[in-house]
Amino acid sequence: MKVRKYSGELVDFDLQRLKGSLTKSGASNETVELVWEKMNKTIFDGMSTKQLYRLAFQLLKQQRNSLAARYSLKKALRDLGPTGYLFEKWVARLFEHTNHHTLTSLILEGNAVSHEVDVIAQKDNDLLLIECKFRNTVDAKVSVTNPMYFLSRFVDLSDKEFNFFDRPIKFTQAWLVTNAYLTKDAIEFANYYKLNLLSWDYPNGLSIKNRVDSAGLYPLTCLTSINTQEKDKLLSLNYMLVKDILDEPRILEHLNTTTYRRKKIYQEANELVYGFPVNPE
Repeated sequence: MKVRKYSGELVDFDLQRLKGSLTKSGASNETVELVWEKMNKTIFDGMSTKQLYRLAFQLLKQQRNSLAARYSLKKALRDLGPTGYLFEKWVARLFEHTNHHTLTSLILEGNAVSHEVDVIAQKDNDLLLIECKFRNTVDAKVSVTNPMYFLSRFVDLSDKEFNFFDRPIKFTQAWLVTNAYLTKDAIEFANYYKLNLLSWDYPNGLSIKNRVDSAGLYPLTCLTSINTQEKDKLLSLNYMLVKDILDEPRILEHLNTTTYRRKKIYQEANELVYGFPVNPE
């Protein structure tokens, strides 16, 4: 059987890849087989990967909301669009989890020109210059021109001293972060010039997906029990992570909904982050 990718290309359907993605959502082997049994009755030759995703998502949601939420992580990152502003705020939270102090959306004067800086992060004697490349299409890739351009910006800023977090400090590391994929040339160029890369699937074992799953740093857009307007409301109040709901359940009072539904949202959040339901006090 063939499936149609986002680009329009027809490729062979890979059952093991599908089952692998279902397993990564936290679904048990029994649940994966149940979902596949139901999907197998519906799929057809030439079906789009988008249709496959929607079908798998709905079937996982029938089993448990948190499974569908975890399965939808890549889409949830794209839902931080359409611009890259919210993605930058989420990336800052990603670095805060590793005990960095962060600032976003800065204008810094380099030796030659001024620069719009997405995120800076400081920890001990390191100051990180972070460039965020947000993409809102499924198969988007960041090409070699992006790290080439970013390197020039880092060079223009790296020997200047700035006052951040109550201390004078210079940039020591450059990070290019994207929710998309990286081309081979982009990786080779960045590695040669010692630029740090973080993408959906790179580096192996420490990619965005790995970091999010291991630390439970899911964006609010993952949640399946709140609608788009409710997500936008919480994001506008600077709540970026599902964990924010667990740390401060009262933020759900910003939503015009019932106590029962707030408990259901909290339950999904807890299952997504920690793997088991707990009712808020």
